[in-house]
Amino acid sequence: MLNRRNLGSLAAAMLLAGPAMAQDQSIIVQSTTSTANSGLYDYLLPIFSEETGITVNVVAVGTGQAIKNAANCDGDVLLVHAKPAEEKFLREGGGVERTDLMYNDFVIVGPDGDPAGVGGMEDVAAALTTIAESGAMFASRGDDSGTHKKEMSLWADAGVDPAAGSGEWYRETGSGMGATLNAGIGMGAYVMTDRATWINFGNKQDYDIHVEGDEDMFNQYGVILVNPEKCTNVNAEAGQTFIDWLLSDAGQDAIAAYEVDSQQLFFPNAPDM
Repeated sequence: MLNRRNLGSLAAAMLLAGPAMAQDQSIIVQSTTSTANSGLYDYLLPIFSEETGITVNVVAVGTGQAIKNAANCDGDVLLVHAKPAEEKFLREGGGVERTDLMYNDFVIVGPDGDPAGVGGMEDVAAALTTIAESGAMFASRGDDSGTHKKEMSLWADAGVDPAAGSGEWYRETGSGMGATLNAGIGMGAYVMTDRATWINFGNKQDYDIHVEGDEDMFNQYGVILVNPEKCTNVNAEAGQTFIDWLLSDAGQDAIAAYEVDSQQLFFPNAPDM
């Protein structure tokens, strides 16, 4: 029975052998869009590849689609941010083990005029209720991503069914985070986004963060090796090498060191190995 311990031993052997052994190795990471939109991979992957000789190819889609892709054996590693969906993926035999990797938080951004008057609010349920009652525009990804899943749980906690306003004040883009931000800004709508994508987003115009600080907006990322017993095409050794590096002191330090405009985007919180 494969588990992370014996896969980790294989990965350690590869690292001890050095980059020469890993030449021409590559893996596919099925990933949420926020880690790509934030620029994190552009920073991390060259460091990892230089150390190991392993090339990492990222497929950046919404968390729901990333999990479906991994379940269809179209990847070696899954890195997403919707823990209940990740745990379901494990129960169904799709992955070997899930480990916390890093976190940040979600925020609600909106135009400078703040039509719903939610600026400075920390209670996200109260803010969403206020937006819905005001009829102010709200743009949602509507794509089963980790961000969309979280948004829908927050609406439910607020006792609001945004579908009742679909096509009116509530607009679903069916797109990734960057595209949804662009669409929301174009229509003057509020948008919920992960903070890392927002910090790295280049088309802010007159938009700013209006709602932040609620513990319910915590955003945890997890990493999972796709199960090689189910998916025989999985490059388990190289995939586990990547996971072990992310969870190591070197990987966690690299995650913590990534900044944009002097702001740290992700906070590592892998358990002690």
